[in-house]
Amino acid sequence: MKYFKIKEHPNLYRDSETNIIVNNNMKDYNEYIARKKAKSKKMEEFESDIKNLKDDISEIKGLLRRLVNESWRNKIRKFK
Repeated sequence: MKYFKIKEHPNLYRDSETNIIVNNNMKDYNEYIARKKAKSKKMEEFESDIKNLKDDISEIKGLLRRLVNESWRNKIRKFK
């Protein structure tokens, strides 16, 4: 594997076999990893919030069904 420097970018190299660009600056890499972890954590929080909202909506729907059914039963009793 050979790496060639990229003009005007002191930390970037191009792999001659795969043609990918490699950054050899560990500070930039560590910052990238930290951003990626933070983004992943944020996504997990969003997914958890969405699940909680779905559960809450299901509970509300169940309560509304129960309320409507009880209301109809009471109306039916009044007519009997």
